[in-house]
Order: sequence, then structure tokens, then C-alpha cells
Amino acid sequence: MGTNDGRPPDHGDAMARTVTLYRPTGPGELALVEESGWRRWPPRLPEQPIFYPVTNEAYAVEIARDWNVPASGAGYVTRFEVDAGFMARYPTHVVGATRHAEWWIPAEDLEALNDHIVGRIEVTQRFGAAAPPARLSPTSA
Repeated sequence: MGTNDGRPPDHGDAMARTVTLYRPTGPGELALVEESGWRRWPPRLPEQPIFYPVTNEAYAVEIARDWNVPASGAGYVTRFEVDAGFMARYPTHVVGATRHAEWWIPAEDLEALNDHIVGRIEVTQRFGAAAPPARLSPTSA
């Protein structure tokens, strides 16, 4: 799966050209991702100095279900690929159990991360009563 020694996990393709990142999010941020054509994350708010994608879907599900749903009525798990060379500069941080691994991308680096996304940001799971219909899925757009 990955490593917990500060190196990015190799979740990408067989040649390790990309790394798979997961991002739990709420409906507001997801709407902004949709507005970008499913290709970019919106800028961080002033009180959000770090962008926290996670290394695995199970951890993203926990956050989307247990944090985003109570906070905003819906939670989403997204998956996206980023150039492995770009991600190599960011170690992962384990913030609880071994599966709770995430990257800490400074807000000032988010545009560069967006420039290194390969393909589209995809919604893989939805939680909560306020979750919109499947039309928001980038694969059906």
C-alpha cells in the first residue's frame, strides 16, 4: 500500500508516474471543484493554511461520513492522481492509527498541486441526506 516513513505511498500506475490522493470534502468545496471542470481544488480560506489530501480511501470515508456530514449535511470522497515527481517533495504524516496518513500541502503550493493533477477529480462515495444526485459525478458529466 504505502509507507509510513515519510515517503509518498505508491498508489498510482505501475510505472509510478502518478500517486493517488483522496480528499474528503463537503458540498461547498465539491461545487467549486465541479465549476473547475473537475480539474482543480479551490484556494484555501485564510483560516485554512494547509490542504490535507489523504493516502487511502478508508480514511477519507471516515472523515467524509463522520465530520463532513454533521458539519454540512453531506460528505464526499474524491480520488485524483498527481504527478509522482511533484508529490515526492511532501512527506506523509500519520496523525492517529496507521491508516490515518495524509499529506500537508501548504496553501501557497495548492495552485502548483492543481497544475500537476493528471486527469479529473472523481467522486467515489457520498454520504448524508443532502448528498446530490449522481449527475455531479465527473464520470457522468
